[in-house]
This record gives sequence, C-alpha cells and structure tokens, in this order.
Amino acid sequence: MLKLGEAKGLFLSAGVGPKIPVGAFADKCNPGSGFDFSLSYTDNAVMPVFINLSAGYTHFPGSQNLYSASDYSSFSSNAITASLGVRYYLPPIMEQFVIIMPVVDCSLLYTNFNDFHQFKQETKKSSFNENYSKLGFQAGAGISMFMFDIMAYYNYLQDHNSVEVDLRARIPIFISM
Repeated sequence: MLKLGEAKGLFLSAGVGPKIPVGAFADKCNPGSGFDFSLSYTDNAVMPVFINLSAGYTHFPGSQNLYSASDYSSFSSNAITASLGVRYYLPPIMEQFVIIMPVVDCSLLYTNFNDFHQFKQETKKSSFNENYSKLGFQAGAGISMFMFDIMAYYNYLQDHNSVEVDLRARIPIFISM
C-alpha cells in the first residue's frame, strides 16, 4: 500500500504565452497564443516530484501562405487541452538572493480542436466548422523560482505539433505539515 508522508501541498498556477506550430501544422497556421490553469500536488514522500493536472485554451490563426495558395479566405484552429503528468524540480542552481531551480515536465495530452474553414466567394464552397480530438504528449523544461516559472514545451499531436513558451505564476491552495 502507498504510504504518504506528513507534508502535503496543493498549488494552483496560471500560464500564458505564444504557441508556435511546427511541421505540417505550420503550413496552415501562424503562431498563436493561449493560456492554461494547472493544479499541482506533492507529498514529502515523493518530493521533488509534483503530479500536475492542467486545462487550457489556444487560438491559432490561419497562415497567409495558406490563403494565397488555396481557396481559403479565412482559417483558424482553436484548441481546448487537458493534460496529466509529472513535474520534477532539480537541485537549485542559485540560492543566494532567490532560489532558482531547473524543472522538467512530461504529460499525457488530450486536445479537442475546432477548425473554422471559410472559402473565397468565387469558389462557391460553403464555410464549415470541423471538430476532432487528438491524443499525444507534452514535454517541457524551464527555470522556476517556484512561485514564477518560465517554461518551454514541445507538444506532440499527430499533424498538430507545436512549441510553446509560458510564463507561469503559482499560488498555494493548501499546505499541510
């Protein structure tokens, strides 16, 4: 049976930053922006490992190259994400004025996409919305002052890969010692 320690903590964080499509996804989308909220839990029996649950939203506008090389007059892709993973804080690299720790993060990623397709009038094609979901993973690394992080992530979703940079703020919700 899993025996947990005496000290526990639950933390809420919010992150915001640019999201840059790569590969085939970059052919139809420009860089976008998004935000997410995360709940992190740890226990002194597993520290410095945190279990992380996250939900977010990202908007990717259509690429100008897509418009000039196709029948599209407008395209956008909106994504609602959910992830579950672990975050590991490495030993501090600085402790004099403020504690700065490298951090690595790995998560299972579920994303629901809503793509809006609008075509040039002369094509006589009807506009439509397309909904679909993808399962993938997210891997990240960054620097943490624990209450504030700067993180870079690579999101792997088949044909929808992206890189993101997030500035995160964290507050404790519950701490027990």
